[in-house]
Amino acid sequence: MSDNIKKMIGQVFNDIADGLETGSFGKKVRVGLTSFGSEHGTENLVKAAELAQSRDSSIEVVLIGPKAETNLTQYEVSDEDQGYKKMEELLDAGEIDACVTMHYNFPIGVSTVGRAITPGFGKEMLIATTTGTSSAHRVEAMVLNGIYGLIVAKALGNQDPSLGILNVDGARQVERAFKQLNDNGFNIKFAESHRADGGDVMRGNDLLQASCDVVVNDSLTGNILMKMFSSFTTGGSYEANGFGYGPGIGEGFDRTILIVSRASGVPVVANALTYAAGLVKGNLHKVAKKTFEAANAAGLKDVLASLNKANEKKDDGPKEAVAAPPKEVVEEAIAGIDILELEDSVQALWKEGIYAESGMGCTGPVIMVSAKNLDKAKEVLTKAGYITSDANC
Repeated sequence: MSDNIKKMIGQVFNDIADGLETGSFGKKVRVGLTSFGSEHGTENLVKAAELAQSRDSSIEVVLIGPKAETNLTQYEVSDEDQGYKKMEELLDAGEIDACVTMHYNFPIGVSTVGRAITPGFGKEMLIATTTGTSSAHRVEAMVLNGIYGLIVAKALGNQDPSLGILNVDGARQVERAFKQLNDNGFNIKFAESHRADGGDVMRGNDLLQASCDVVVNDSLTGNILMKMFSSFTTGGSYEANGFGYGPGIGEGFDRTILIVSRASGVPVVANALTYAAGLVKGNLHKVAKKTFEAANAAGLKDVLASLNKANEKKDDGPKEAVAAPPKEVVEEAIAGIDILELEDSVQALWKEGIYAESGMGCTGPVIMVSAKNLDKAKEVLTKAGYITSDANC
């Protein structure tokens, strides 16, 4: 028996097993698309729906919007508000498995994971997240965003996705939180920057090259990144690349709703519909439930609470003034300090009699100390929670 025949037989048995598990054997994935609101007109969305369905026979695309000249199944509604109501009705009734839309008011705690194609190597990268608010606290939100990104990666079939953290405010606090979760048993494969100094904190070059499978950032930054990646060849008015802003993910959220922009063109909307179908086939909500259970078992709630407590402590009024020790030559740099904690880190060292200065290296904030005080300074900063024990100089 040839290898190809063996492979085909194996795939058939896998399909049967998947069908028995999901109850969807022989059933097409029905993905809705609300067809109001595009800056390029309803025709743009209808073409995208027809394209998505024509290239994948396992998908049935359903339009929700004004009547259109198409053979696709349609639910005719009079305006956007009616379209959203119909979308929710169809999702909750199981008439459609997922839906792509241009706007949706997700509850706090839910945000969307975008899927971009990066220009460096034409590689896909998940941007966690791009719309919505995972938490009112920035750093907590970014930690949750990373978990949301891992959920989507796994639902798409990548069982060991690499996680990188964009070098924005709060990145080092997020890094420490993920390392704590990892130490507690929530296994994370940290990405490695393509820059010479490496590390899991991603710079602009890494985004262009997709150095990680999932990049963690705040939603506003992620929204900008998606717009840049999707329309960098078109001047910004027409999004032509990628898969859109992605599904809303959050603990307990059970609707598969994906977002595209009003500027999204035919290729992006078609890809978003394919993205939605892939998540349904990958049992997104089952993966989410399992991942949240694992993260909670590793102490996610305690890690988030400690982040918020630490940030509240920093904001609870004026700090005690600490006089600087006698000035000395500082030739060693300690990296891994979050920009939001830079001056507090310096003060912590001064309090221990170690002269230090804040600085900015090419990879971010640094603390400068003398060579003789380097080991002691790292010990103090680690104990105070400003750096991890593996911080590099």
